[in-house]
Parts: sequence; C-alpha cells; structure tokens
Amino acid sequence: MKIIYTVAVVAAALLSACQPKSPPAAAAASASAAAASADAPRAAYAPMAGRRPTVPELTALGRAMFNEPALSASGKLACASCHSPDNAYSPNNNLAAQLGGADGKTEGTRAAPSLRYIQNAPAFSEHYHDDDGDDSVDAGPTGGHNWDGRAQSAHEQALGPLLSAHEMGNKDEAAVLANLRASPLAAQFRKVYGEDIFERPNAAMQGALMALEVFQESPTDFYPYNSKYDAFLRKQTTLSAQELRGLRLFNDETKGNCASCHISQISPGGVFPQFTDYGLINIGVPRNRKLLANADPQYYDLGLCGPDRTDLKDHKEYCGAFKTPSLRNVALRKAYFHNGSFTSLTEVVRFYATRDTAPMKWYKQRKFDDQPAGLDANVNVEAPFGGKPGDKPLLNESEIADIVAFLKTLTDGYSGVRSPNSTRAQQ
Repeated sequence: MKIIYTVAVVAAALLSACQPKSPPAAAAASASAAAASADAPRAAYAPMAGRRPTVPELTALGRAMFNEPALSASGKLACASCHSPDNAYSPNNNLAAQLGGADGKTEGTRAAPSLRYIQNAPAFSEHYHDDDGDDSVDAGPTGGHNWDGRAQSAHEQALGPLLSAHEMGNKDEAAVLANLRASPLAAQFRKVYGEDIFERPNAAMQGALMALEVFQESPTDFYPYNSKYDAFLRKQTTLSAQELRGLRLFNDETKGNCASCHISQISPGGVFPQFTDYGLINIGVPRNRKLLANADPQYYDLGLCGPDRTDLKDHKEYCGAFKTPSLRNVALRKAYFHNGSFTSLTEVVRFYATRDTAPMKWYKQRKFDDQPAGLDANVNVEAPFGGKPGDKPLLNESEIADIVAFLKTLTDGYSGVRSPNSTRAQQ
C-alpha cells in the first residue's frame, strides 16, 4: 500500500506541533507567528496550561463524541447511530439509506458505509500511481473518503456528517460547537483542550475533528485484523473446502476476478489486505426505486461527477463511478452498494455474474437505469461481467455460493485460532 496511515502517524503529527523548533525552522516559525494566534487551528493541539493532548485522551474524547447524540440538530442521532460499533461500524438495520436531518426523519440518498479498514486510504487523485514496483501505471481516480472520494482525509470526512442536511443536520460549525458546549461532553472537551477552548471557536472545531479522527485510527476498534481469513494468512487456522474454492474463484481473473479491485493478498511490505484498491468504478448498479430521492425521474446520483461532489461535474467519463469499498465484514451488511439496492450478499455476487447475460433480471425498462442514457461506455465490463443476453455466465450457482462462503471469512471476531499467543493484529 502506498500510505500507511495509523494512529502512530497522527500521534507524531500532534507531538511535532508542540516540539521546539530547530534552528533551520526558526525563520519559518517567525513568519507564521501571526497564524499561531489564539484562534488558529494549530492552537487546538499546542500546549495548554503546561500540558498537551495525548493520543489516549483524544481517542477517549473521540469515542465519546462518536456516541453522543447531543451533537446532532435533532439531539437523537450520533455517529454510532449509522455506524454501529456492534456491526463493524456499519448500520445495524436494513434501511437502504439512514434517517437523519434536523427532524431525525429525513432520508439520505446513499447507504452508510462501514468505517472499518479505511485507515490506509490515500488522498483522492485523478491519476493515482501505486508504489507496487511500476509507478508508470495510471490507476485513474483513486482514494479519498465518502462514496465519491470528495473528502481528502478522515479529519475532513468527520465534518461532513455533522453538517449534512440528511445526517446530523447542523446548519453550520457554530451550531456544532453550541451543541458540544451544551452536551455532557463539555467538561471532557475542556479538560483535553483547555478551559478557554470554546472561546476559540476555530481551534475548538479543529479539536473536535481531530478527536474524531484519532478515535477512528484506533486499531482495536477500526482495524483489528482478526477475521478467520487473517488467522488463515497467519497459518493459525485452515479454510474449509468450500471457502478455499471461493478464494480461488475470488482471485481467478477469468471467473470471479474480485481481487482485481478487492485485493486479497498481503502486500510486498507485509500489510494485510484491505480488500479494496481505493479506486472509483462504475459497475452499473440498478436504480433503487425505494429511495425517496429517486422518485424524481430526473434525479441521478452519479458519484464522482455529482451531485454531492461538484469539482468534477464536467468530467462525463467519471459519471457513475463510486468508491470500491472494503469487503471486510461485508457479510454483516444488510444493504449493499452506494444506493442500498441489494439486501443479500448472494444476490450481489449473482448480479456480478449475470448483469450482462440476464440484464432484465436487474433493470427496469432499460439496462443501466440509474444513470442517464448515453453513459454506457463508463460501465465496467471486465470479468465476471461481459457477454450478451442468453450467454452462460462465468459463475454458476454453486460457484456463487462458494464465493459467498469465502466472503464470510472476512468477518472480524474469529475465535478459532490455533495458538492463543499469536493473535496480535498485523498492521
């Protein structure tokens, strides 16, 4: 992986901001003195009352904020409401899109993703070059956070739900801070950032986002690497015959070909697989007519080219492309794809196998019905896609079942390891 972004990196950034400047940096420090005023963002992490925030303090504060509904406009919705710690930080209900907003009843337009295993996501780039030994290969649009990659970091992503009209519904940052100041967390927030932190709103907002970011870098919570497949990679367990068949099909470029986007092997640097390449791709997901937004026949969620993301709206070739999610804990989900249009993992794999050989099983009126006509060339046609109506699909029902069996080995919390002394997560 190109970027290994862990809590240690965050800690280093926090601590370096508080260290004395070396002589070569003195001029730069002098030039930026004005930026270090009482309300500068950096002040949130600088020494306060003779101390500075530690990673454990920030993690504890971020965890408390993540679970606090008082930070929402309705007072009823916490981050954990849509990203349940009990369900791998994904929704624990079967709604295609979660309810939120100022009234707590406004339906969103996209499925809430899991927040696990995104710690290595690179910043978005239209032309991504991996360090896999051949950096001449342009992987195309890659990285970022959200389904459309518009947030460049977990820090930036944390702000989105707080202000979204479909999520926590705060009208602006001042409203977020007012809720935080009136919440049960105010004393803890002051203890971490200083008694006067709420008098410095810019620093307070940056501090709030940093706490959420550091919490989401907690290995135990967000990247434990303790699934059955992880134990298999460590040679602490074996996969069943069906699971092994599923793994082979998953990796086979002429069959499932899943690993082309959902990387399944340990990297040359020793990083355990995230089961995503962080790319954005158009796979022609069918329109979910149960979403309220889709009642308007002129409304299309086209991911990378809008409507939520606006900087690439003129790139027609990007329309319909969405982030490739990690498949870790995918068996726990109850709604699949960006629009929550599928509710069964078996149906998801069957869609991949038969999208082109039996298209009208999945679409209404026309193929690729969740994007305007004329964009068919944007849709991926690599295996297991391809073929024409009536052709034999690349995966039969038995093979689909095998792949699903393998995918279930990616669920965290496996307890059947051979050696209880060798369960340390590989990072």
